[in-house]
Amino acid sequence: MMKMMMSEEEVLIPDDRAFSRFKHECESEEDWSLTYNKNSICVRIQVLQEDKSLHRIKCRMLCKDIPAETMYDVLHDIEYRRKWDANVIETFDIGKLTVNADVGYYSWKCPKPLKNRDVITLRSWLPMGNDYIIMNYSVKHAKYPPKKDLVRAVSIQTGYLIQRTGPTSCTLTYLAQVDPRGSLPKWVVNKSSQFLAPKAMKRISKACLRYPEWKQKHSPGFKPWLFPEQNLLSSIPLSELSIQHAESLENIDESSLNESKDERAEHSDDEGNN
Repeated sequence: MMKMMMSEEEVLIPDDRAFSRFKHECESEEDWSLTYNKNSICVRIQVLQEDKSLHRIKCRMLCKDIPAETMYDVLHDIEYRRKWDANVIETFDIGKLTVNADVGYYSWKCPKPLKNRDVITLRSWLPMGNDYIIMNYSVKHAKYPPKKDLVRAVSIQTGYLIQRTGPTSCTLTYLAQVDPRGSLPKWVVNKSSQFLAPKAMKRISKACLRYPEWKQKHSPGFKPWLFPEQNLLSSIPLSELSIQHAESLENIDESSLNESKDERAEHSDDEGNN
């Protein structure tokens, strides 16, 4: 889907057709393998290149007690993300492009002993009736080159589709195609789909339940994703950005690394607590 948007070398802001295509991708189940299905969460994967650990992952969670609007706020609120997202190392906004598109930085912890990753993305969002979409893809910005201690990953197509199913219920679909820049061991792909992705969805769900109370104490009226006039980010011209091609980044081989004992122990503990 992203090929159409990124066929040119110039960076493009997604249009309505791109959002509709993303929604279709989220809803389609053709050519996807179900790898996890319990507790209102299901995970599917598509292996694209066996030898390169390049795959797409799709997680869907049914939320009986979370309004779609709350889910949308939580996934946007960068201050709150720093509080609930245990994988985040650093995250910040770089600048705005339009009323519904910006550029941001995000770095995250990977399962030991893999190196941690970071990414710079062009993110855009759109409320569509009973649906909300937030999606991103990787771009390059001269002021934010790859760092020595992190592997720069590439988001080819990543995003969320939130669908209202009632006044206080919704469905969240997370779709990701990320090139991790490296040959990953098989256990990482398996662990992502069967353990890390469901755990991340549960964490989002818990964050949503706590958000109204937290937001009351932290600038309750400040929601620049809903009210563009509140957005104080400086504007950056599209000309400062270029497409981040995976080929231009260092490729590291981590395929022979074994999962650390700490990670395995944490895995078994969490599974036991479900």
